[in-house]
Amino acid sequence: MSPRVYMFAGFALLLIGVQVVPNELPALELANQGDIAMSGIVSEEIGTILRTSCYSCHSNETSYPWYSYVAPSSWLVAKDVREGREALNFSQWQDYDLMEKLEKLDDIAIEVGEATMPMEIYTLMHPSAKLDASQRERIVAWAEEAMDKVLEEEEETDETVDEGM
Repeated sequence: MSPRVYMFAGFALLLIGVQVVPNELPALELANQGDIAMSGIVSEEIGTILRTSCYSCHSNETSYPWYSYVAPSSWLVAKDVREGREALNFSQWQDYDLMEKLEKLDDIAIEVGEATMPMEIYTLMHPSAKLDASQRERIVAWAEEAMDKVLEEEEETDETVDEGM
C-alpha cells in the first residue's frame, strides 16, 4: 500500500478517536424570563435581526447545527458560545445592572458599527446572519437610543423609590 493510504487511514482513525473526547455544549434554554425582548427596549424589527444574527452565540437559545456535535468543530462551537454568552447574554438582560446594560449597548453599537460582529467565521457558515449596511445602521441607532431609554427607566425607578420614602 502507498503512504497516502496509510496517511488517510491514520487521519480517519484520529478523526474517529477524537469523537470520544468529552465536550459539553452550553445548555439550551427556551424560557428566558429576563430576555431583552421582554425589556421594552426592543422593537419587533430589531428583535428579529438580533435573533437571526446574534442569538446563537449571545443567548440561551443557541441553535446548534449538525457540526456542533462532531469533534473538533464541536470544541470551537462550545468555546465560541461560552465566550459569546459571557460577553453578552440577551437571555439574561434583566440580570445586568445599569452600568452593565449601558456598556453592553455601547459595545453593540461599536462592534456592529465596525462590522466585527457577527464574526466573519460565523457568517461564513450562517450566511443568513450576515448584516447588510442598512441592518448595521438600524442596530447601531437602536443601541444608542436604547441607552437613553435604559437611563430614563432608571431615573423613573429612582423617582418612584424616592417618593415611597
